[in-house]
Amino acid sequence: MSVADSLRVAFDRDVLYAGLLANTLGFLALVYVFVADLTVTQPRYAFYGLLWIAVAVAALWKTKPAPTDASTRRRALAVAVGYAVALALAGGIVVSTMPTSPDWSARVATLAPGWGPAPVFTTPLFAVVLMPARVVGYLALAYLVYATVIDAAGSAVSGVLGLLSCVSCSWPILASLLTGLFGSSSALVAATFDFSYDVSTLVFVVTVALLYWRPFGFGGD
Repeated sequence: MSVADSLRVAFDRDVLYAGLLANTLGFLALVYVFVADLTVTQPRYAFYGLLWIAVAVAALWKTKPAPTDASTRRRALAVAVGYAVALALAGGIVVSTMPTSPDWSARVATLAPGWGPAPVFTTPLFAVVLMPARVVGYLALAYLVYATVIDAAGSAVSGVLGLLSCVSCSWPILASLLTGLFGSSSALVAATFDFSYDVSTLVFVVTVALLYWRPFGFGGD
Protein backbone atom coordinates (compact mmCIF):
# COMPACT_ATOMS: atom_id res chain seq x y z
CA MET A 1 0.00 0.00 0.00
CA SER A 2 1.34 3.41 -0.96
CA VAL A 3 1.81 6.28 1.50
CA ALA A 4 -1.14 8.14 -0.05
CA ASP A 5 -3.36 5.07 0.39
CA SER A 6 -2.26 4.67 4.01
CA LEU A 7 -3.03 8.33 4.74
CA ARG A 8 -6.43 8.02 3.09
CA VAL A 9 -7.27 4.91 5.13
CA ALA A 10 -6.17 6.62 8.34
CA PHE A 11 -8.23 9.70 7.50
CA ASP A 12 -11.33 7.63 6.70
CA ARG A 13 -10.87 5.74 9.98
CA ASP A 14 -10.60 8.98 11.95
CA VAL A 15 -13.72 10.40 10.29
CA LEU A 16 -15.62 7.20 11.08
CA TYR A 17 -14.57 7.23 14.74
CA ALA A 18 -15.33 10.96 15.04
CA GLY A 19 -18.82 10.34 13.66
CA LEU A 20 -19.39 7.46 16.07
CA LEU A 21 -18.22 9.61 18.98
CA ALA A 22 -20.47 12.53 17.99
CA ASN A 23 -23.49 10.26 17.52
CA THR A 24 -22.87 8.51 20.84
CA LEU A 25 -22.55 11.77 22.76
CA GLY A 26 -25.66 13.16 21.07
CA PHE A 27 -27.66 10.04 21.90
CA LEU A 28 -26.51 10.00 25.53
CA ALA A 29 -27.35 13.71 25.84
CA LEU A 30 -30.90 13.11 24.55
CA VAL A 31 -31.38 10.19 26.94
CA TYR A 32 -30.13 12.31 29.84
CA VAL A 33 -32.45 15.21 28.96
CA PHE A 34 -35.42 12.83 28.73
CA VAL A 35 -34.68 10.87 31.93
CA ALA A 36 -33.86 13.98 34.00
CA ASP A 37 -36.81 15.87 32.46
CA LEU A 38 -34.56 18.84 31.67
CA THR A 39 -35.50 21.96 29.76
CA VAL A 40 -32.45 23.23 27.86
CA THR A 41 -32.93 27.00 27.69
CA GLN A 42 -29.40 27.73 26.45
CA PRO A 43 -28.52 25.13 23.79
CA ARG A 44 -25.03 26.52 23.35
CA TYR A 45 -24.13 25.45 26.89
CA ALA A 46 -25.02 21.86 26.02
CA PHE A 47 -23.05 22.13 22.78
CA TYR A 48 -20.02 23.45 24.66
CA GLY A 49 -20.18 20.64 27.20
CA LEU A 50 -20.38 17.95 24.54
CA LEU A 51 -17.62 19.69 22.57
CA TRP A 52 -15.31 19.58 25.59
CA ILE A 53 -15.86 15.84 25.93
CA ALA A 54 -15.47 15.12 22.21
CA VAL A 55 -12.24 17.15 21.90
CA ALA A 56 -10.83 15.60 25.07
CA VAL A 57 -11.57 12.03 23.99
CA ALA A 58 -10.05 12.69 20.55
CA ALA A 59 -6.90 14.16 22.14
CA LEU A 60 -6.52 11.22 24.52
CA TRP A 61 -6.99 8.75 21.68
CA LYS A 62 -4.58 10.38 19.23
CA THR A 63 -1.78 11.41 21.61
CA LYS A 64 1.10 9.00 22.09
CA PRO A 65 3.92 10.17 24.40
CA ALA A 66 7.43 9.56 23.05
CA PRO A 67 9.38 6.60 24.42
CA THR A 68 11.63 7.63 27.30
CA ASP A 69 13.27 6.39 30.48
CA ALA A 70 11.45 5.76 33.79
CA SER A 71 12.95 8.80 35.48
CA THR A 72 11.65 11.17 32.81
CA ARG A 73 8.21 9.53 32.95
CA ARG A 74 8.07 10.05 36.72
CA ARG A 75 9.01 13.73 36.40
CA ALA A 76 6.47 14.22 33.62
CA LEU A 77 3.79 12.49 35.71
CA ALA A 78 4.54 14.74 38.69
CA VAL A 79 4.17 17.85 36.53
CA ALA A 80 0.96 16.54 34.95
CA VAL A 81 -0.58 15.73 38.35
CA GLY A 82 0.33 19.19 39.67
CA TYR A 83 -1.18 20.75 36.55
CA ALA A 84 -4.38 18.71 36.95
CA VAL A 85 -4.69 19.84 40.56
CA ALA A 86 -4.22 23.49 39.53
CA LEU A 87 -6.92 23.08 36.86
CA ALA A 88 -9.28 21.45 39.36
CA LEU A 89 -8.84 24.32 41.81
CA ALA A 90 -9.06 27.10 39.22
CA GLY A 91 -11.78 25.47 37.12
CA GLY A 92 -14.34 24.81 39.84
CA ILE A 93 -13.99 21.06 40.33
CA VAL A 94 -12.77 21.64 43.89
CA VAL A 95 -14.34 24.67 45.59
CA SER A 96 -14.22 25.99 49.14
CA THR A 97 -17.36 25.69 51.28
CA MET A 98 -16.06 27.93 54.06
CA PRO A 99 -17.20 29.88 56.03
CA THR A 100 -20.66 28.31 55.70
CA SER A 101 -19.27 24.92 56.84
CA PRO A 102 -22.12 22.70 55.59
CA ASP A 103 -22.55 19.11 56.64
CA TRP A 104 -21.21 16.18 54.69
CA SER A 105 -23.47 15.41 51.75
CA ALA A 106 -23.66 13.91 48.28
CA ARG A 107 -26.04 14.69 45.46
CA VAL A 108 -26.24 14.77 41.65
CA ALA A 109 -26.64 18.17 39.98
CA THR A 110 -28.76 18.03 36.82
CA LEU A 111 -26.86 20.58 34.75
CA ALA A 112 -26.95 20.99 30.97
CA PRO A 113 -25.76 17.95 28.95
CA GLY A 114 -21.99 17.65 29.05
CA TRP A 115 -21.77 19.60 32.30
CA GLY A 116 -24.20 17.24 33.96
CA PRO A 117 -25.15 14.94 35.46
CA ALA A 118 -22.56 16.13 37.95
CA PRO A 119 -21.98 14.27 41.23
CA VAL A 120 -21.35 16.79 44.01
CA PHE A 121 -19.62 15.74 47.23
CA THR A 122 -19.65 18.35 49.99
CA THR A 123 -17.54 18.49 53.15
CA PRO A 124 -17.24 21.19 55.85
CA LEU A 125 -14.10 22.49 54.10
CA PHE A 126 -14.60 21.98 50.38
CA ALA A 127 -16.87 20.51 47.72
CA VAL A 128 -15.97 18.38 44.71
CA VAL A 129 -18.13 19.04 41.65
CA LEU A 130 -17.54 16.36 39.02
CA MET A 131 -18.89 17.98 35.86
CA PRO A 132 -18.16 15.45 33.06
CA ALA A 133 -16.88 18.07 30.60
CA ARG A 134 -14.46 19.55 33.13
CA VAL A 135 -13.24 16.20 34.44
CA VAL A 136 -12.60 14.63 31.02
CA GLY A 137 -11.28 17.91 29.59
CA TYR A 138 -8.81 18.51 32.39
CA LEU A 139 -7.63 14.90 32.29
CA ALA A 140 -6.92 15.34 28.58
CA LEU A 141 -5.01 18.58 29.19
CA ALA A 142 -2.95 16.93 31.94
CA TYR A 143 -2.14 14.00 29.65
CA LEU A 144 -1.08 16.38 26.88
CA VAL A 145 1.15 18.24 29.34
CA TYR A 146 2.64 14.88 30.36
CA ALA A 147 3.49 14.20 26.71
CA THR A 148 4.84 17.74 26.29
CA VAL A 149 7.19 17.38 29.26
CA ILE A 150 8.55 14.13 27.82
CA ASP A 151 9.12 15.84 24.47
CA ALA A 152 10.86 18.76 26.17
CA ALA A 153 13.14 16.44 28.15
CA GLY A 154 14.23 14.73 24.95
CA SER A 155 14.95 17.90 23.02
CA ALA A 156 18.09 20.00 22.74
CA VAL A 157 16.35 22.56 24.98
CA SER A 158 16.25 21.72 28.66
CA GLY A 159 13.02 20.52 30.21
CA VAL A 160 12.74 23.66 32.33
CA LEU A 161 12.99 25.96 29.33
CA GLY A 162 10.57 23.73 27.50
CA LEU A 163 7.96 24.11 30.22
CA LEU A 164 8.46 27.87 30.37
CA SER A 165 7.92 28.05 26.62
CA CYS A 166 4.57 26.26 26.97
CA VAL A 167 2.62 29.47 27.55
CA SER A 168 -0.60 27.88 26.32
CA CYS A 169 -0.57 25.45 29.27
CA SER A 170 -1.52 28.27 31.63
CA TRP A 171 -4.39 29.61 29.51
CA PRO A 172 -7.19 27.43 30.97
CA ILE A 173 -6.08 28.33 34.51
CA LEU A 174 -5.86 32.05 33.74
CA ALA A 175 -9.20 32.03 31.92
CA SER A 176 -10.92 30.37 34.89
CA LEU A 177 -9.41 32.88 37.32
CA LEU A 178 -9.98 36.01 35.24
CA THR A 179 -13.65 35.33 34.56
CA GLY A 180 -14.29 35.61 38.29
CA LEU A 181 -12.60 38.99 38.77
CA PHE A 182 -15.07 41.39 37.16
CA GLY A 183 -17.40 43.67 39.07
CA SER A 184 -19.75 43.18 41.96
CA SER A 185 -23.19 44.12 40.61
CA SER A 186 -25.54 41.22 39.98
CA ALA A 187 -26.01 42.18 36.32
CA LEU A 188 -22.28 42.29 35.68
CA VAL A 189 -21.68 39.04 37.55
CA ALA A 190 -24.41 37.34 35.50
CA ALA A 191 -22.97 38.69 32.25
CA THR A 192 -19.48 37.58 33.22
CA PHE A 193 -20.72 34.10 34.15
CA ASP A 194 -22.58 33.81 30.85
CA PHE A 195 -19.54 34.92 28.85
CA SER A 196 -17.16 32.68 30.81
CA TYR A 197 -18.49 29.53 29.11
CA ASP A 198 -17.64 30.97 25.69
CA VAL A 199 -14.17 32.06 26.82
CA SER A 200 -13.31 28.84 28.64
CA THR A 201 -14.47 26.69 25.71
CA LEU A 202 -12.43 28.67 23.20
CA VAL A 203 -9.37 28.57 25.45
CA PHE A 204 -9.80 24.83 26.04
CA VAL A 205 -10.06 23.94 22.35
CA VAL A 206 -7.12 26.17 21.37
CA THR A 207 -4.98 24.80 24.22
CA VAL A 208 -5.70 21.20 23.24
CA ALA A 209 -4.78 22.01 19.63
CA LEU A 210 -1.51 23.67 20.65
CA LEU A 211 -0.56 20.91 23.06
CA TYR A 212 -1.43 18.22 20.53
CA TRP A 213 0.98 19.88 18.10
CA ARG A 214 3.79 20.36 20.56
CA PRO A 215 6.86 22.60 20.14
CA PHE A 216 9.15 19.58 20.55
CA GLY A 217 7.29 17.08 18.40
CA PHE A 218 3.92 16.07 17.01
CA GLY A 219 1.18 14.69 19.21
CA GLY A 220 -0.27 11.96 17.04
CA ASP A 221 0.08 9.78 13.99
